[in-house]
Amino acid sequence: MSKIFTITEGLQNLGALRTGGQGSVYKGMRMGPVYSAIKLIPTPIYVEDESDKNYRNFINEVTKLEQVNINPSPHVVKILSSGITDSGSFPFIEMEYIEGPELSELLLPPNQKVFTVKEILKVAEQLAAALSHCHQVDVKHGDIKSNNVKYNVQTSNYVLLDFGLAIMSDEQRRTSIRHAGAIEFMAPEQHEGKMLLQTDIYSYGIILYELLAGQVPFPLEGNGDTGRNTVMIGHLEKEIPDAMALRRNNLLNAVDEQMLTAEMQVPKWLIHLIDRCLKKDPAERFANGMELHQAVTNNLISSAPQDFRNVERSLPNESLNFAVRSIEAREKTEKLENELANLRLIAFKAGISFNQKNGNYQYGDYLRIPRKVFLGSAAMFLLLLAFLSYSFFNTPDTAATPAQVTTYVPPFLTYHEEYQKKLLKNREDSIQAAKLQAAEKVKTAGKQNGKKKKRKKFLGIF
Repeated sequence: MSKIFTITEGLQNLGALRTGGQGSVYKGMRMGPVYSAIKLIPTPIYVEDESDKNYRNFINEVTKLEQVNINPSPHVVKILSSGITDSGSFPFIEMEYIEGPELSELLLPPNQKVFTVKEILKVAEQLAAALSHCHQVDVKHGDIKSNNVKYNVQTSNYVLLDFGLAIMSDEQRRTSIRHAGAIEFMAPEQHEGKMLLQTDIYSYGIILYELLAGQVPFPLEGNGDTGRNTVMIGHLEKEIPDAMALRRNNLLNAVDEQMLTAEMQVPKWLIHLIDRCLKKDPAERFANGMELHQAVTNNLISSAPQDFRNVERSLPNESLNFAVRSIEAREKTEKLENELANLRLIAFKAGISFNQKNGNYQYGDYLRIPRKVFLGSAAMFLLLLAFLSYSFFNTPDTAATPAQVTTYVPPFLTYHEEYQKKLLKNREDSIQAAKLQAAEKVKTAGKQNGKKKKRKKFLGIF
């Protein structure tokens, strides 16, 4: 397995990235060049036929695994191809090569032993989204650990890698876990050879615990059977150590007092979520990735204003976390909805309503009358207003000298002294002129109506 050998035609082997009991991961290059990661399964297949149990299991699991890529997720590595190697007849899957460090590397010096609260929440949301994406098509990863999650330096996303256990048979999984599995991240039921959807949930909880506390709940001391058995018993029987106490110890001499205070403000819901993920009984955990992701999302949205923004203010040089942006967007939406509700109330009081059938606003409470009737009524209203204005400014027995009026100006629109003098002298002729003018307007309006000229609506009446 350590020698450089041919994977398959058109896929060049550039050397091993990582080796282990579950197989080896090699860096590959497609013609182009396109870099990829190739997962080799250590059990060779000599007969590519349905009669071979190992080949049949491999094909069945790969077919299921291909469902993950029907709708790609930015948080799940893409599966590019699969097959049997030309040299050695080993099953392999070819995956997208992610450029960037693993989570386990980000916890090593010169980095802090713990993640900031802000970054833990980001990992929690994105890794939960990855599990939800896989579990929707009934794909169990089975080997979730901090060096199977990478930070993609090109997209700034955390990506779930290496579906090696997912394409192994049950017997291969048991053998691999017993001798070379990352026992610190294994759920209790995995030691009995079981792999459930809740198994991935447990390993997810271990990752968040590690980022929060600076270490896994039951660290492995040495790689012998004694150390592995101690870790296994811890997962099966012992209580999970207090993550917040470990976090404080790891931060105490590494940051100043202000940062320590800020970084100890861990949302309570996150601690409760990790506790639930780490229940010994699978039935007490989240049922699957979809339920887990829903819980994370709901808590991020509901708790961000209280628990998270204080941490944001303590880290002014970092970009806003996606949760805060979601909260701000929600608040803006609520504000706009309130303003819209007020506008709708004003419109309702004015008799305006929105017709969803035709998408138009209508004036439901106004009386619709024919155009000619409205023009006639308007003319009569003007005459009445003119008469009332005249009666207000003149006494009944004042004599008026008839005079010829060449233009008509509505008396209620002018109040200057010169017009008032003319109004007193030309009372009768003004009234007569107003009658003639109003009649002429009605006649003109009728002609324009016959020509069907387009007019603007007035108060929604016509």
